[in-house]
Amino acid sequence: MAGSSSVHDNYRNPLATRYASKEMSFNFSENKKFVTWRKLWMYLAKAEKELGLPITDEQITEMESNLINIDYDQAAREEKETRHDVMAHVRTFASVCPTAAPIIHLGATSCYVGDNTDLIVLRDGFDILLPKVARCIHRFAKFAREQKDQPTLGFTHLQPAQLTTVGKRASLWVQELLMDEQAISRARGDLRFRGVKGTTGTQASFLQLFEGNHEQVKKLDALVTQMAGFEQSYTVCGQTYSRKVDVECLNVLASLGATAHKICTDIRLLASMKELEEPFESSQIGSSAMPYKRNPMRSERCCALARFLMALPPNALNTSATQWMERTLDDSANRRLSLAESFLTADSLLTTLQNISEGLVVYPKVIQRHISQELPFMASENIIMAMVKAGGSRQECHEEIRVLSQAAGNKIKQEGGENDLVERIKASPYFMPIHNQIDELLDPTTFIGRAPQQVEEFLRYEVEPVLKKYEGKLGGAVTLTI
Repeated sequence: MAGSSSVHDNYRNPLATRYASKEMSFNFSENKKFVTWRKLWMYLAKAEKELGLPITDEQITEMESNLINIDYDQAAREEKETRHDVMAHVRTFASVCPTAAPIIHLGATSCYVGDNTDLIVLRDGFDILLPKVARCIHRFAKFAREQKDQPTLGFTHLQPAQLTTVGKRASLWVQELLMDEQAISRARGDLRFRGVKGTTGTQASFLQLFEGNHEQVKKLDALVTQMAGFEQSYTVCGQTYSRKVDVECLNVLASLGATAHKICTDIRLLASMKELEEPFESSQIGSSAMPYKRNPMRSERCCALARFLMALPPNALNTSATQWMERTLDDSANRRLSLAESFLTADSLLTTLQNISEGLVVYPKVIQRHISQELPFMASENIIMAMVKAGGSRQECHEEIRVLSQAAGNKIKQEGGENDLVERIKASPYFMPIHNQIDELLDPTTFIGRAPQQVEEFLRYEVEPVLKKYEGKLGGAVTLTI
């Protein structure tokens, strides 16, 4: 409505208002961005002074004292006039640093603050995400260990297959999260600083400042890189760092999205079977029309966020592919959206996934009922082998089992009845020699192979070494506000 100043009158990104953590929202905030710009100008001035340029301690102190003293109204006025965000903030910074004003941004191009800040934000974003990935690994690994012996129907093609265990299935989820932790760690470790490279990456302006002294220019690059907390800068770049770096970053986050989607789809399917449930508060409403419903809304949210996250990498790919020569500016608006939204979405996803992992509920009796409906068919080979050991003919036994199985199958499919194959076998005189073995032959724990042992070995040799990297960072439960 005209004249209204309510925040509800304007679009607000739900990633920031509903889903993402405060720390990730701050990481992509204007304050983080523009304070970092000022820090970078200060680092540059400090390094230039250290290497002999005529910059005073007073100028450095003045800059250091005004890092967070940002007049955003003035910056907005300056940008409206100049149509240039960096120059607007140079002027705004200079207005509170009159002594330092002549040396702010000395020798630099806009991408000195823009791109280097982006790299800092990407690095810090990964540092926020990695412990959250580790916490999800930790919680699902705990669940896998607790449920390693619980037999359950395995599914291939979403059709009942050999038995597995609830914990073994969860270990498959953990395995993919481990791959994500490795990929995100690699992407984080591969990040370098753009450094002090100048307008087209040739460092020409800095070579002029240092009167042709190449070693001084190299030292300047190294000093600023170190001050910003990076071990290395890119040896070569154009005006920007290669936009292929963004491709690598968004790809690993999209891959994390695929993992979360897979996990939560499994949970949604199992919830439909009533074998497994995500957390559900006592006052939570599943449906406005159907009071009995317990929708897996957290898993559905994860799938929705994951779908959005998986769709973002093409932005980075197209941007990287269309960077003409040393750079074009058609990357700017796209990157403002795609980089921030990838990290905010990944953060939201991991928060919700951790909440799910901390409150999973298993219903063994429902699982057992489903097993009892399918296991008699799966056990037919075991029954045949037992009859052969008791002196029977394999071919005759196979035919007897086939006839009884068909009858039991017809009862299930045509009459909607329960699987009564076991009762038919126990009632058949032909199977009299093994009647006392039937229950043992149908024990679900004899159909799960090495699933429990696989879980223990996986947790010991693959999960625990990764979690050791995050000691002291695995605590804290997640409570969702919405």
